[in-house]
Amino acid sequence: MTASATHQTDVAIIGAGPVGLFAVFECGMLKMKAHVLDALDMAGGQCSALYPEKPIYDIPGHPRIDAAELVRQLEVQAAPFKPVYHFGHAVTGVEPHGDRFLVSNAGGVTVDARAVIVAAGVGAFGPNRPPLDGIEAYEGKSVHYLVKRREDYRGKRIVIAGGGDSALDWVLSLADLAAHVYVIHRRPKFRAAPESVARMEALVKTGKVEMVVPYQLSGLEGGNGQISAVVVATLEGEKRSLPADVLLPFFGLSMNLGPIAKWGLNLDHNHILVDPSSCATSRAGVFAIGDIAHYPGKLKLILSGFAEAAAAAHAIYPLVHVGEVLHFEYSTTSGVPGA
Repeated sequence: MTASATHQTDVAIIGAGPVGLFAVFECGMLKMKAHVLDALDMAGGQCSALYPEKPIYDIPGHPRIDAAELVRQLEVQAAPFKPVYHFGHAVTGVEPHGDRFLVSNAGGVTVDARAVIVAAGVGAFGPNRPPLDGIEAYEGKSVHYLVKRREDYRGKRIVIAGGGDSALDWVLSLADLAAHVYVIHRRPKFRAAPESVARMEALVKTGKVEMVVPYQLSGLEGGNGQISAVVVATLEGEKRSLPADVLLPFFGLSMNLGPIAKWGLNLDHNHILVDPSSCATSRAGVFAIGDIAHYPGKLKLILSGFAEAAAAAHAIYPLVHVGEVLHFEYSTTSGVPGA
């Protein structure tokens, strides 16, 4: 739903990632309606935009679940509460309106809500691009900053650059599909889980993966959007040309809060400071959950965000249902209203 309009609801949720979607469910269980706003044109946040086919292993009850499937299940879980989604436009303002808030986006939508939950993940995000001349001509064709469909890489010669978890995760995931995988890193030590490093080293011994260390990206060869080789170089200037069909640079995300930085919230290094017991921010009626929220001992895990969604919903209840006493019930007792 994106038409220009003003809508009234109980809670406006900014961000439709996994934590934002679960906040819909938690609010719904407390008989509070929600509208959800997100700059992306779909639900799922980073899970959908950056790694839909990447497996996640630390969701309780799911020994392994792909990110896209987790998002789908969370949408199903939220569906009985009939959330209204406003996709494709960034939130531009959160303004007080009496004891309520007017949350507006770039598409002309305004949501009038009693409370606001900011579940915007890392805020505005985009890939850190390697400084290669002419790389823009190949982006989206043979240079990609995320993997949406593993099958697209079957039989390809792939160069993966980076030394963190994302780089090694995709090395491990694509090795069985690709014709050959090169791993480019500036030093022999990786910033990834030891188990991932060990598994990659095992693949190197089989010949499926080749480590090109210590090298850095230096240039691209090809034309019409299709690379034919990736040029790498050592700090001393020694160069190699690696025949390749695809370059996947994983140098992290460039993160900033965007307009969130102007909403009068207490911030700490691009994070919103909250009370861990309620996820309340420094602004009454505004709450923050998920990766964007910070407090002492914070763990940046999806499951932590789920717990924060529950805490925020319970803190919001007395704002929406004024004077009503909340009698806590487990879902095993109450069931899901409307399901």
